[in-house]
Amino acid sequence: MINTTFKLNPLARALTVGLALSASSLAVAQETEETVSDADIEKIEVKGSLGSLPGQDVESVFGFGKSILETPRSASTISQEQMERFNVADIDELVAFAPGTFTQSFFGVAGSLDVRGTPGEVYFRGVRRLDNPGNYPTPIGASSSVDIVRGPASPIYGPAKIGGYLNFNPKSAKVGRGQYLDEPTGAMSYTTGSWDKNVVTAEVGGPGKVSGKDFGYYIYAEIENSDSYYRNSETDQTVVQAAFDMDLTDKLSIEFGGMYHKYDGNQNAGWNRVTQDLIDNGTYITGDAQPLDTDGDGSISHWEYFAESLFVEVDPLTEDGSSFSDAMALVNVGTAKLGRDQTLIAADDVLANEVSTFYFDMLYYTDNGWEIKNQFFYESYENLNENAYGFSQFHDAYVVEDKIVFGTEYESDTLLAQFQFSPSVRYTDFESGDDFINEFFDRRDLTGESTALDRRLLATRAGWGYSNYDVGNYLNLGMAAMTDLTWESGLNLVLGVRYDSVDVESTTPGGSTLFGGDEDVYAEDSEDGFSWNASISFKTEIGLIPYITAAEQATIVAGQGANIDVENIPGGYFDTSELFEYGVKGSFLDDSLYFALSIYEQERTDINAQSTVTNNTTNNEGTEFEVRWVVNEQLVLSAVYTNIEVTNLTAVASSYQFGFLGAEDFANIDDPSIFFGGTPNGNTAYDNVEAVKAGIPENTYGLTATYDFLNGYAASVSVVNADEVASGYSGAVTLPSYTLVNAGLSYQAEDWSVNLTVKNLTDEKYFRSNFPDLFGSQIVLPELPRHWNAKFSYKF
Repeated sequence: MINTTFKLNPLARALTVGLALSASSLAVAQETEETVSDADIEKIEVKGSLGSLPGQDVESVFGFGKSILETPRSASTISQEQMERFNVADIDELVAFAPGTFTQSFFGVAGSLDVRGTPGEVYFRGVRRLDNPGNYPTPIGASSSVDIVRGPASPIYGPAKIGGYLNFNPKSAKVGRGQYLDEPTGAMSYTTGSWDKNVVTAEVGGPGKVSGKDFGYYIYAEIENSDSYYRNSETDQTVVQAAFDMDLTDKLSIEFGGMYHKYDGNQNAGWNRVTQDLIDNGTYITGDAQPLDTDGDGSISHWEYFAESLFVEVDPLTEDGSSFSDAMALVNVGTAKLGRDQTLIAADDVLANEVSTFYFDMLYYTDNGWEIKNQFFYESYENLNENAYGFSQFHDAYVVEDKIVFGTEYESDTLLAQFQFSPSVRYTDFESGDDFINEFFDRRDLTGESTALDRRLLATRAGWGYSNYDVGNYLNLGMAAMTDLTWESGLNLVLGVRYDSVDVESTTPGGSTLFGGDEDVYAEDSEDGFSWNASISFKTEIGLIPYITAAEQATIVAGQGANIDVENIPGGYFDTSELFEYGVKGSFLDDSLYFALSIYEQERTDINAQSTVTNNTTNNEGTEFEVRWVVNEQLVLSAVYTNIEVTNLTAVASSYQFGFLGAEDFANIDDPSIFFGGTPNGNTAYDNVEAVKAGIPENTYGLTATYDFLNGYAASVSVVNADEVASGYSGAVTLPSYTLVNAGLSYQAEDWSVNLTVKNLTDEKYFRSNFPDLFGSQIVLPELPRHWNAKFSYKF
């Protein structure tokens, strides 16, 4: 009873503070009555640009509505028009449009981008969503645009990860600030393609009046039922999104809406029993693991695994096989050619996620020049993940955030000064369980189906036996202030500071974990810290804008289900990230040519707060280049380049990196089938003395081109080239470099269109590293061969 009461207090505090913030903003909104007209917004509109140029105001970086060109940070925006023309299906394809966004496989699920080589985050209209490294794919087809910000978020947005984030902008009831749609509009589409792809969308929006007040609405729905190239895999998902905007008075308006997303699919660990011969030639070592299911129930329990010594710590430099038990050896060993579609997915594997997102914003403009914006945000998800090879988890979490931004500006003959002040409260509640003890990838022979030889009894089905189980919450109170100072000479300063306090409590219920006792284990803690940002830039007369940014950002290190483990309290969940970045941007040829060059170093250093899944302890250095050129109303070109090196600071500090060992890690073992029935583990950093993170290409290039024939037809092509990479931390297996080509042809009539896209046009054989810090020597994801999509659309 005491614990239950304590658990409710942080939520009560959050709601109390949130209601107080909302009430204070509404009270201020009622103080005055005169209308302050919207400031004229300078926009760069170039015919045929597909929204590719950075002339529109973007609030997802610093919150001041600066354009990407004027923002002293490395950032990109990809418009809905670009995504439609190139038929972009998931966030992994954004690497062709934005530098620094090459993403490793998170077991085949495109939940969030890796930005600058580390896991990033997803924001919704400028508010951080619940953690989603691979719980479900982010449905970017339901967005009006996506912003990609590289490096930690600005102080105004609260604690964030070191790498960066994707800001999801849902379809809106407005076409611009204060401008509703002129008339009702709508569209329907059907997408088909390889492997029985079936996606249906419908959307409708328009203006209206309620009690004489201007009103706008937009509703979008998407249903997918598709098979997959990979065996035992399919996708069923539903997305429903709605946005409503209304002017309550001449000065007070509201924006509210939300999104519901239900996803059913599976994770994909890829190929197991990885050797260099498998990568180069597709030659796979076959054979059956020895039976362990002694009770005959069709699954291997933890106790049946523990009866044999299958998880063995060894030194790969000296190991000759003498440490392995006979039970680890395969029987009926042979070889076969393995198809790229034969991956580690069992027929009853499950990845199910249901997420609900809601927002309610109030915007008020006073007669003395203040803009007051109250943002209320709620999101919840329920997630279930089950994999026969021995991993399962569930997440049940929600977050409530309320933030007020008070903004004003002062203008003189030589200076435009903008100011923001923002208190905020964010409350996260979680219940989460992970089940990874006795996770054996290599027991399954991928030339056949999953059987009792490899199928483990999962904790999510047994109801107990979790590796960790956490029930708790954390409350984040924050206060931020920022200013943007622009002088007539072209000099610009952006300065910001933030203070955060975090109160967390977490409990592991008795009897829930495999090695825990019958008593609850409880922990609580409080942390606080400051974040700051300082940027300087100068707009020259020739169109160049050099800039320098230094920042330090607080980070809350949570798990895959937004959870904080009991064992990470105290001291293992709160840290800071540091950024130093400099670069130059420019706009030329009547604002039809844009480029940006940035060089950066960023770091998160607290080893105790290490999270291999969601927030690595790393040092990242690199160079990013981006150019977009609207040559004329017919031809649009873009190019991106990324050079990056990510150093794992955990391995630097300890000279040791724990991981699962694979076939190529043992120089003294010619026949790896002697241990494929178990899992050798140990130091995988022996051949990686510089502690360079695996799976991230040192150099990545992207090129896109689209040509409008001005008769309804348009063609597009995108090319991505990536260097070879080490599959795992030890560097024992190399994934080859590749060039990926996508090409499309579309036709646009007055009210209907069709877009045919062929992806991986040259049928390139390529791979993506899968959790390289831990599993890279054992599993790797073979990517899709040549395939096609056709989208038919009708607008009204």
